[in-house]
This record gives sequence, structure tokens and C-alpha cells, in this order.
Amino acid sequence: MKNIKLLGLPLLLLVLISSCSSVSVLSDYDQKADFNGYKTYAFYKTGIDKAQISDLEKKRILRAIETEMSSRGFVKSETPDLLVSIFTKEQERVDVYNNNYGWGGAWGWGYNPWAWGPGFGWGGTSVSASTQGSLYIDLIDNKSNELVWQGKGVGTLSNTSNIAKKEERIREFVSQILEQYPPNAVALK
Repeated sequence: MKNIKLLGLPLLLLVLISSCSSVSVLSDYDQKADFNGYKTYAFYKTGIDKAQISDLEKKRILRAIETEMSSRGFVKSETPDLLVSIFTKEQERVDVYNNNYGWGGAWGWGYNPWAWGPGFGWGGTSVSASTQGSLYIDLIDNKSNELVWQGKGVGTLSNTSNIAKKEERIREFVSQILEQYPPNAVALK
């Protein structure tokens, strides 16, 4: 029985570590929009200015969006087909783990002289806190001024001072969100 528990622990840690780096993605779109007609884009400054993150984080997100849009054949334009806007949400996530594995024992005195002695244990409760972040990317038809597509990525954000890691995480968010665009890509081609 001990071997099963000990072998399961590394697997559990691997699952927890890999789940922290993933981004959960959802998208929604207007079924009547002609996504084949969109070839150019520009950033929607009014919407982006409302995003409640630092200007440096906005720049990182916008650069990642430019890279992804360019890789999909879109061209940045003064007279765009699509306007790109972003907004973000952030919340603290607290996880409580009850680790009652292994052996237990305790020091103590009792009525039976053989019922006391040293003990050891592994277990207890641990608490983990992280920041859960959401990034929304909106694509707005410039002619009708209507939202035609929205992508949302949700994942854990690291509070690191390592700029390269921050930029990599932002690129991961943006890339996975924009993988959902255009909707029904196979059907549209």
C-alpha cells in the first residue's frame, strides 16, 4: 500500500504543476459575420485604455496580438476591417489541501504504560494562494461597430519579476486565445 501512495505523489505533483501552466480558453462569435472578409485590423484605443493593467503589460499584450495577427495573414491598417480591444480581470485563488497520508502517532501519556511513545507523521493542511487572471480579446467589425468575436483565456499568473517569463506567459495566453479565431476555421476555408 505504501508503494502505491508514494508512486501516486509524483504523478499528482506533475498534474498540479502542468495544470498551473495551462490556459483555459473559450470563444464566442456572431454567426452572421463574414469572417472571410476580414483582412486588416487596428487597435481600438478607447477600449484598450479602459483595461485596468499597467501600460507595460498592455504593451506586452498588444505586441503578442500583433505577432499572432500577422502570423494569420492580417495586416495592420489605418482603415481596418476589424478593431481589436482587450480587457482583463484578476482574482486571488486560494486552494486548501488536506494531506492526511502516511503514518501518525503522538507523544502522550495514558492509562496503559505501553500506549505512549514517539510517533511521526506526514500530513496536515496546506494552503496555496495564486492569482487567477482572465484576458479577453474582442474583435469588432469597424463598419458596423459591433462585436463579432470574443476570446477569453483564464489561467494562473505568476507574480514574478522575471520580465522574460512574464512576456512568455502573455504570449501563451494570446496565442491560445487566438487559436480559436476564426470560428469554424475548417468550414470557412
